[in-house]
Amino acid sequence: MNTTEGSDLGDSSDVVDGSAVVDCDVVIVGAGPVGLMLANILGMYGRSVTVLEALDDLIDYPRGVGLDDESFRTIQTVGLVDSVRPHTSPQHIMRLVNGAGKVILVNNPQTDEFGWERKHAFIQPEVDRALYNGLSRFDGVQVLFDHRVEQVDEDANSVTAVARTAAADGTVTERRFRAQFLVGCEGGKSPTRKRLGVTFEGESPSTRWLVVDVNNDPLGTPNVFLGADPKRPYVSIGLPHAVRRWEFMLHDGETEEQVTDPAFVNNLLADHVPDPSSLDFIRRRVFTHHGRVASHFRRGRQIVAGDAAHLMPVWMGQGWNSGMRDATNLGWKLASVLSGQADAALLDTFTDERKDHARAMVDLSLTFGKFIKITNPIAAAARDAASTALNLFPQVKSYFADMRFKPMPRYTRGVLADPTTQASGRAGATLTSRLIPVRTANSKVSPVGVQFPQPRVNALTGDNLLLDDAIGNWWSVIVWGNDPTDMLPQASLDKLAALGARLVAVVPETQREWATDGMDPRVLVLGDHTGRLKKWFDDRPTPIVFLRPDRFVAGACLAQHAPATLDAILAAMHFTGRTVEAVAAQDDHEPAAV
Repeated sequence: MNTTEGSDLGDSSDVVDGSAVVDCDVVIVGAGPVGLMLANILGMYGRSVTVLEALDDLIDYPRGVGLDDESFRTIQTVGLVDSVRPHTSPQHIMRLVNGAGKVILVNNPQTDEFGWERKHAFIQPEVDRALYNGLSRFDGVQVLFDHRVEQVDEDANSVTAVARTAAADGTVTERRFRAQFLVGCEGGKSPTRKRLGVTFEGESPSTRWLVVDVNNDPLGTPNVFLGADPKRPYVSIGLPHAVRRWEFMLHDGETEEQVTDPAFVNNLLADHVPDPSSLDFIRRRVFTHHGRVASHFRRGRQIVAGDAAHLMPVWMGQGWNSGMRDATNLGWKLASVLSGQADAALLDTFTDERKDHARAMVDLSLTFGKFIKITNPIAAAARDAASTALNLFPQVKSYFADMRFKPMPRYTRGVLADPTTQASGRAGATLTSRLIPVRTANSKVSPVGVQFPQPRVNALTGDNLLLDDAIGNWWSVIVWGNDPTDMLPQASLDKLAALGARLVAVVPETQREWATDGMDPRVLVLGDHTGRLKKWFDDRPTPIVFLRPDRFVAGACLAQHAPATLDAILAAMHFTGRTVEAVAAQDDHEPAAV
C-alpha cells in the first residue's frame, strides 16, 4: 500500500488539462472505518483501489464504542482478528439503571452463533488504524491523505474524482483519479449522496448530548451503565485501554460553550468521581443524534455506504456495525462486477438488501433513546414500575438479556432464491411446501436471506477451525452428510465451477475419515465435532445450502430442487457465465455497463 503523493498505482495513461489521470478499479472517498474495510475486502479479492481522504491522517479520538459479532466475522474474513482483538473488551454487558440507581434492565447476550461474542467494547481509533495498516498487504491499494474531492465526472465508461491537495509549501494541486466505480464513505454530510440527488429520510431529534472521554479510567467498572435519570440522563462506559466515557443529556438553554467549560463538566462528573478536576481528559464534545436513511444507495457508477447512506443514534451501538454490514455486502458484489462475472445490475441489490435493515436499526435506536431520556418524573416512574413488573417474567427478561429485540438482517429481495418456489431475486421468510420433510421439520423459518452460523469444525488442514476459515472467502455449497458431486447434476456442477464455488461436505466427526477417503477429491470434508451443524441441519429440511461470500444464505433446498435453486441465484446475481479461469487470466476487460 502507498500512502504518499508519489508512485501512484495504475497507469497514468491519459493527461487531462495537463494533469495525469491515475486509473484504478474503485475510488473510495473517505478513510473512515467503512472505506477502510471496503478497501480491505476489495484488496483481498485482488482489485485496485484508491482511497481519498480530505484529512491529513485518520481521526484519533474515540467515537464508536460498540463492535458486534457480525462485524467481527467480517474482520475475521479480511484476516485482521489478531490486529483488532487487543483493542476490544468481549462480552460487554449493558445495565439500564433508574434515577435511584436500581437496575431495571440487563443486556448480556451469551450466544456465539457467528463465531464471536455478541458484543465488544472497542477503541475505534485503534481498530480503524488496524484496518488501515491491513491495507499494506495489498499492492493494488493506496490511501492518499490531504486529498479533498471537489468534483466528480461520470461518463458511460468510468467515473473520475478530481481532488485538491496541498504541498508543504502551500501550493495546491489538482489531481484526477479514474475508476469503474466511486464509493462515498465520507460521513453524514456526504457530497457523494448529495450528487446522487437522493433523499435522506428521517429525523434529527433536538436533544443534544455532551461526550466526555478520559484516560486512566477512575471507575474501573468494565461494562456499561445507561442512567435513565429524569433529572439528567447519562451514560457511563468502561472501554479498553483504561478509557472511560460519559455522556450527559443537555437541557434546552445550555449552550455548547457553557457545557464544554471545564467547571461545568466537573460539576456533572462530581456525582461520579471524588475529584473531577484531576482527570486526564481526552475530549469534551457536544453532538446531536440523527436517524436518517438515504432513499437509494446507488446511482450509475456512484454508491454511498456507512454514514453517507444512513445515520443512527448511538443507543444500540450500531452506527459502526451498520457500516461494516454495508462493506461486507458491497465488497463481493463490486468484485464480481469488476471481474466480469456479474453485470452491474448486481449492485442495485445493495440497496435492496441493506436499506430495510438500516431503517430497522435506526427505528430501534430512536425508540430505545426515547425510553432512556424521559425527563418527566411521573412518566419515568411509570417506566420504572413497568420494567420491574416485566422483569418478573423470565421470558421477557431473557428477551432483553439475550438481545433478541435487535433485528437480525433478513434479506427478502436480492441475490436469493425462494426456498419454496425457487423464484429468483426474492425469498419468503417461511417454508410453505406441503412436502412431508417440510411439514415435519422442527422449524419452518426459512434460512434463506439470513447469515449462516459459524461453529468450529475439523478438517485435514487443522482441528477446531472456525467454519469461515475452513471454507474460504468466496461462494460455497454446503451439504450435510453427502458428497455434493453425487447430489448435483453435471450441468449444475459446471456452473458452480464457473462461479468458483467451493464444494463442502459436513459430516459427524466420526465419519470424517470415511468421507475424506470416499468422496470426490474436489470436495472439502469437514468434521462437525461440536454437533452444532448437525443440529442446524436437523432443524431444517434443507440439506443443501448455497452460501454467499458475505456468509448469507442465497438458497437452501432439497436435493432435487438444487438445479432450479442454483439457476435462480445466478439469475438474481446477474451472472455472466464468465469462469474463474477467465477472470484469473485476464489483464483487462471491457468496462462494466451501467
